[in-house]
Amino acid sequence: MAGSVASGFFPTPGSSPAASARGSKNMSGELPESLSVRGMVAKPNTPPASMQVKARAQALPKVNGSKVNLKTTGSDKEDTVPYTSSKTFYNQLPDWSMLLAAVTTIFLAAEKQWTMLDWKPKRPDMLVDTFGFGRIIQDGLVFRQNFLIRSYEIGADRTASIETLMNHLQETALNHVKTAGLLGDGFGATPEMSKRNLIWVVSKIQLLVEHYPSWEDMVQVDTWVASAGKNGMRRDWHIRDYNSGRTILKATSVWVMMNKTTRRLSKMPDEVRGEIGPHFNDRSAITEEQGEKLAKPRNKVVDPANKQFIRKGLTPKWGDLDVNQHVNNVKYIGWILESAPISILEKHELASMTLDYRKECCRDSVLQSLTNVSGECVDGSPDSAIQCDHLLQLESGADVVKAHTTWRPKRAHGEGNLGLFPVESA
Repeated sequence: MAGSVASGFFPTPGSSPAASARGSKNMSGELPESLSVRGMVAKPNTPPASMQVKARAQALPKVNGSKVNLKTTGSDKEDTVPYTSSKTFYNQLPDWSMLLAAVTTIFLAAEKQWTMLDWKPKRPDMLVDTFGFGRIIQDGLVFRQNFLIRSYEIGADRTASIETLMNHLQETALNHVKTAGLLGDGFGATPEMSKRNLIWVVSKIQLLVEHYPSWEDMVQVDTWVASAGKNGMRRDWHIRDYNSGRTILKATSVWVMMNKTTRRLSKMPDEVRGEIGPHFNDRSAITEEQGEKLAKPRNKVVDPANKQFIRKGLTPKWGDLDVNQHVNNVKYIGWILESAPISILEKHELASMTLDYRKECCRDSVLQSLTNVSGECVDGSPDSAIQCDHLLQLESGADVVKAHTTWRPKRAHGEGNLGLFPVESA
């Protein structure tokens, strides 16, 4: 064992100049003072003549490995030998940590100065809620979040699509639940809902669109919740232009609970009501007068007196499913508009929509979209509108979604309201 240690740390005799130094190892196993830790012979610094010891023979001897203090007869005081570190390569190096700290400080200061001088936002609204986190306002009853309209969220008419605005509604709803500390394992489900394997499903949505934002517009979305009957919850939204405060969209929706395993509707447990009850706000985004103007979907969409358009073979893709394994409700809107005639989409814009969700569809479902068009839109008349009844159903005949939409003539971006409802102030 001793041989392996020696061969691992010290060179063999004759292999280096330090070999002769090892021969001077004393009986206790200690290295001589002139031998460094690397086995190289180092000459100690020579102290001044006044500090040198007159006789090295006066060094303390050792008996059985222990130092013995012997008093000399010639003097009552013992001579002391000052300690001096040997001049090795490492001792000669400068303090690199101090130099590195100085360089880092200079670099950070220069970078900060460059950033302050070079970064000049072209628009002040770009600084507002830059990361879109959102916040709770109005005594904890309203959640507000800002969105910048991206280039990939606009359509052929250079404005945001209805699907883009609907995605903003869904995003703020989930962020509201998360910020309030009520987000469980499900898609917007509370902790008590997650314990009971319950999820939210939308049963009805109504929306009014005053105008459509354009690329780089900043929109501000407010959302809140309220009770809807014994077992439902209502969620409302109000979207405004951030800079002008002009109303862009108002929407209301009704949500019910479904068992995630059985796919059947469920009553609202008292524990869940206790979680969401403190967040209820009785304010309504759409007034009763406005709601009366929103026609409900007809029970029978097929009407020979009206023009009918059909689009078949619609199938959900993997990207159309949410975390609860059913088709996202925004996707239904896209399918509904698939059967709308291109003449309406090119010259008109969606002014209002009412959707009744009847049945969810699965990943392997095959659907068809039907649209009945009634009414004529007169150019230049703000009161004229095209009305459409829509039906999205499975090929087996089961209804999935029924909808009613109204359309108004497109106007140049920035014009006043030409739709069915007046613009409300912020």
